[in-house]
Amino acid sequence: MDCHTTSSTQKNKRTSREGLDRIVLVGTPNVGKSVIFGLLTGKYATVSNYPGTTVEVTYGNAFIQDHSYLLVDTPGANSLMPMSEDEQVTRDILLVERPAKVVQVGDTKNLVRTLGITIQLAEMGLPMVLDLNMEDEARERGISVDIEALKKILGIEVVSTVAPERRGLRDLKNAIASEGGVPEVGLRYKDLIEEYIGQIKALLPRTNISRRSLAVMILSKDETLKSWLTGAAESHVVEEIERLRAECRLRFGRSLGAAINEARMNRASEIAEVVMSRETVEGSTALAWLGRTSMHPVWGVPVLLAVLYGLYQFVGVLGADIMVGFVEETLFGQYVNPMLTSFIESYLPIAFFRDMLIGQYGIITMALTYAIGIILPITATFFIAFSILEDSGYLPRLAIMSNRIFNIMGLSGKAVLPMVLGLGCGTMAVMTTRVLETRRDRIIATFLLSLAVPCAAQLGVILGMIGALSVKAFLIWLGVVVGLLLFTGYLASLIVPGERSDFMLEIPPIRMPSVMNVLRKTANRVVWYLKEAVPLFIYGTLVLFFLDKVALLGVLESALSPVIVGLLGLPKAATAAFLIGFFRRDYGAAGLFALSTAGMLSPVQTLVSLVTLTLFVPCLAHFFMMIKERGARTTLIMLAVIIPTALTVGGILNWVLRAFDINLL
Repeated sequence: MDCHTTSSTQKNKRTSREGLDRIVLVGTPNVGKSVIFGLLTGKYATVSNYPGTTVEVTYGNAFIQDHSYLLVDTPGANSLMPMSEDEQVTRDILLVERPAKVVQVGDTKNLVRTLGITIQLAEMGLPMVLDLNMEDEARERGISVDIEALKKILGIEVVSTVAPERRGLRDLKNAIASEGGVPEVGLRYKDLIEEYIGQIKALLPRTNISRRSLAVMILSKDETLKSWLTGAAESHVVEEIERLRAECRLRFGRSLGAAINEARMNRASEIAEVVMSRETVEGSTALAWLGRTSMHPVWGVPVLLAVLYGLYQFVGVLGADIMVGFVEETLFGQYVNPMLTSFIESYLPIAFFRDMLIGQYGIITMALTYAIGIILPITATFFIAFSILEDSGYLPRLAIMSNRIFNIMGLSGKAVLPMVLGLGCGTMAVMTTRVLETRRDRIIATFLLSLAVPCAAQLGVILGMIGALSVKAFLIWLGVVVGLLLFTGYLASLIVPGERSDFMLEIPPIRMPSVMNVLRKTANRVVWYLKEAVPLFIYGTLVLFFLDKVALLGVLESALSPVIVGLLGLPKAATAAFLIGFFRRDYGAAGLFALSTAGMLSPVQTLVSLVTLTLFVPCLAHFFMMIKERGARTTLIMLAVIIPTALTVGGILNWVLRAFDINLL
């Protein structure tokens, strides 16, 4: 979610959540809500997890026609009948936070889907404005909407916008400042359903949304309302409501939720039929052809390979090789670190604090050099590439192309996004698992990232070492890692509780990315990285520093040696590489590289060590991010699976290579 950050003083002054009318932005995913939010609020925004969840909500001040509002950008929701944590947060904000007005941002080219949300907001009795965004994309497809006719049908302000071009922004501000009203959609359910809506509604307490809408949610078997209902009503009332719902379901004879959703979609289709018209678009542009080709089951594969090759060249070569080489070796190695080292040695007399800053495990010489000198160039180039893919409309196509593979692991094609990012930086990838819709999917994706997706810094060293062996060695390494990824993902999909999310994606047209949008998104994401990830590198380095000072590093090395030597068949000196790999993955790989170049590892030992290190444990920053996102208990369970799995696979590979005397040169 894009936003700018400010100092704490500015946040307190400009984004106070008290005393301002709240305007809540609501809409399905990928309709431009965050762009609208940025245009209305400018740069003053805060991002925080919604209470009791890991879902982020953005708050910012908007000054519209001499009046200040607190704008709330909710997570994208395909329905206000929650099927995911994101959708529940959006519904709860409407239920709890007393919005003065709701601004629904909809997709002009998918009006029926948009009106499905409008109908639910109308049932809630909330005053609202409907913003039909992406008007340009609809026009390219020959779709036009009669805005005035839609206004008359709904009885609310309706505007049309193209957010990246700021088109329609003034109309949107005027609509927000107007009196507004609650939409009238003329929807009535089957008589039996209406009968029970009335009975349940009479039992419910007053809330910020209409009791009718709550009654409809209850009849649809919205389990997420249980905790609210238990706290808001007496136990005998809750029991009576449950009895009425069961009785209605029994008398109706089929799913109430399906019947309610069907009635909403039918009404949305009726309204769309009146106000929307389609024209045949003459001809076919190159971009339209590319959009169709990129989703073709056969021709989409070469397009995917070309995109991945371009991603590798831009991120892997330019970012991880050229830019990291300049920033780490030249900028930090020749200027920043020597200058700060000289200054600290001259003016800081206490050796303990000198070592903490510029020693082997120093905040400057390790944490900041790693976070900024190595990881930042990689993530910055990845963010640029990601923003280009995002703006171009290719990401949904990438998800479609990879959906079948990820289905094996119980995930949808959306999981390709954090997996690809994991090849740049696992710490960032864990954060991006937030794009997945269910807690189950986020847990599985986090586990797979931690087990079998090497980061760019580690991957570069691994490929360099395998390159000294043979293509056979590379194929064995790749086969073991990918095979284990699919196998453990499949097992995790059977073990991790929770429902599998549906794979629903709106496919936008392929378009030329906006340079300003790409730069803005990249800048915001870089700030996000500096704010979220860099502190974790510092914490991890401090842990390493104190372990070294109390001589626990040596103890840990001695404890691991029997496993490293006996099971994996590696020299005792390799123990340090595995230990340091937990704190910095590339350092662990670099330690093995040093042993290999010194002639201390045979080809079999080299391959076994690289496979095991790839699977072993995530780095410390990655570990802390797992705790932040998934919780300490879940993270420790994952580690309890990952470490034995890595050692077992490494031991089996060691036995197979030696038993069959496989030549790796």
